[in-house]
Amino acid sequence: MQLGTRWGVGAEAPSQLPPTVIAAIRGVETDISDIDTSAWRWTLTWLEGRPVVELDDGTVIRYDSVTDSARVIGADATDDAE
Repeated sequence: MQLGTRWGVGAEAPSQLPPTVIAAIRGVETDISDIDTSAWRWTLTWLEGRPVVELDDGTVIRYDSVTDSARVIGADATDDAE
């Protein structure tokens, strides 16, 4: 695993992220816009060369480079496929 970076909700995401992941981040941020997230941060790590982005509330975004898609896993979701 390669370490990445952290940034605040609403701040510019790291430029090395695929546009699909950045769009997913913005979608999550839109969904939580009615919550005070001023202290929340995103954490980017790299797993086997692919970005994994996690929000402080436990929401995770995983990128599939084969399909160029981003999967958002909500903080309260369980994902048995992993």
